[in-house]
Amino acid sequence: MESALKEQRDGESVVDLSTPVGGVEDVYGEDCATEDQCITPWTIAVSSGYNLLRDPRYNKGLAFTERERDAHYLRGLLPPVISTQELQEKKLMQSIRQYDVPLHKYVAMMELEERNERLFYKLLIDNVEELLPIVYTPTVGEACQKYGSIFKRPQGLYISLKEKGRILEVLKNWPERSIQVIVVTDGERILGLGDLGCQGMGIPVGKLALYTALGGVRPSACLPITIDVGTNNEKLLNDEFYIGLRQKRATGQEYYDLLHEFMTAVKQNYGEKILVQFEDFANHNAFELLAKYRTTHLVFNDDIQGTASVVLAGLIASLKLLGGALCDHTFLFLGAGEAGTGIAELIALEISKKTNAPVEETRKRIWLVDSKGLIVSGRKETLQSFKKPWAHEHEPVNNLLDAVKAVKPTVLIGTSGVGRTFTKEVVEAMASMNERPLIMALSNPTSQAECTAEEAYTWSEGRAVFASGSPFPSFEYNEKLYIPGQANNCYIFPGFGFGLVMSGTIRVHDDMLLAASEALASQVTEEHYAKGMIYPPFADIRKISAHIAASVAAKAYELGVATRLPRPADLVKYAESCMYTPNYRSYR
Repeated sequence: MESALKEQRDGESVVDLSTPVGGVEDVYGEDCATEDQCITPWTIAVSSGYNLLRDPRYNKGLAFTERERDAHYLRGLLPPVISTQELQEKKLMQSIRQYDVPLHKYVAMMELEERNERLFYKLLIDNVEELLPIVYTPTVGEACQKYGSIFKRPQGLYISLKEKGRILEVLKNWPERSIQVIVVTDGERILGLGDLGCQGMGIPVGKLALYTALGGVRPSACLPITIDVGTNNEKLLNDEFYIGLRQKRATGQEYYDLLHEFMTAVKQNYGEKILVQFEDFANHNAFELLAKYRTTHLVFNDDIQGTASVVLAGLIASLKLLGGALCDHTFLFLGAGEAGTGIAELIALEISKKTNAPVEETRKRIWLVDSKGLIVSGRKETLQSFKKPWAHEHEPVNNLLDAVKAVKPTVLIGTSGVGRTFTKEVVEAMASMNERPLIMALSNPTSQAECTAEEAYTWSEGRAVFASGSPFPSFEYNEKLYIPGQANNCYIFPGFGFGLVMSGTIRVHDDMLLAASEALASQVTEEHYAKGMIYPPFADIRKISAHIAASVAAKAYELGVATRLPRPADLVKYAESCMYTPNYRSYR
């Protein structure tokens, strides 16, 4: 690492603040590589006194040392006791666990982030399995529904139709210049909850917290954005506490002109290597935006590509339990939206890559059911464009149970957003055809899951391999403990995005998604398989993300779209050294 030490004063090394000292542009000393170096708590000027205690990036609460209290004019502003970060973490976890309502835990975590950023991420990283359902799905869904009521301080940027023609100016209002990842939503399809308008901001905020905690992207490099074009949710329009535009949602040319201005301004302000993740856009806009900008910008849609990659990883890992190769299996989806078709396409690409068969041929092993029944060639004229590749020759089938009996799938995947659609009859039909049926109920939140883990195991007499989108508790059946897998996008997008950032990649390629899936599947061990798991435990997520980032970066270098040269010799070690660490730093 290039040293930032420029001169000596009174025998002490002084850092040139204009020089990156960690990974790329680590101006605040956030990466693991700089953990042992002293830093200066500065914004425009060096933070000190009361302002330092109110700055969440640098505030350490009672953990300021005696020397730091003298150097930064903190005497008398804090009680005399000096705490440790570990003791602070213990105290806060005890406090959070006293709340019975998950939303109260969410609010407590957000308040912590606003006053002590490093402690927030320390809690989240060290207690990831406990706190992940709080800061993200399922609790974040309820938080978005009530965002107007719990809103205290703005997080991120709000860009509405009022800012049309001035979006570049709005982006320049954000205090950070070295942004690496933007997560943006228009709030039209938040989880399985529908149109939440401006209150969808909870999703970009939550996603970026996970980019940092799970993937190691610096908080200072993250920017959550909500595009507010109105809402068609009458309940919100009539809610006195609603924080967004009180108008019907803009559509058509007006909508796409605003999004084009936004994408142009982002590239102009932050450059070619800024990653823009589209989040929770409605199907028709999600596919259109991804297709339009994937050749000109570094863009990623987690609902289409991230979901596909994490599900493919589970499928690859499950082959150890199911037997055979991916090309030997038949797949049936309930749900043909952006998640379902995105997963289906990535499966087809992986089979094509392994067998050298054209993707048009490998798609024939994959069937989709939408609200009107099995997608077949006879319906082609009335189908949306993204469904047409999945319209195979077959007689019409009107419901899922009949589709299961007709197609005889080995793998059943739910992305419908409709709860309890994998009925007892459906699961029993899957179990009657397969020794080990793979059942993936992926819809979020928990209430929208196609079936529960308990139902899948019970109705299949303990033979099902099960995974879901939201977490389910372990379940004992016939004296055997089953641990449900969670096909959570959090396995993929933090490491995937970090791999793009650390390699300076300028475009996302499907081969990178396949590399991410294979890297995740490789982290499942024999010990995990013995418990019926097809995903590794979340407790290892930082290690998993480093391996995914390294695999994605390696593929980017191979494809010639990585700009950070020379290529590091050991990409895993490089990823680990560039990861954000939440441990308190010593201040000069």
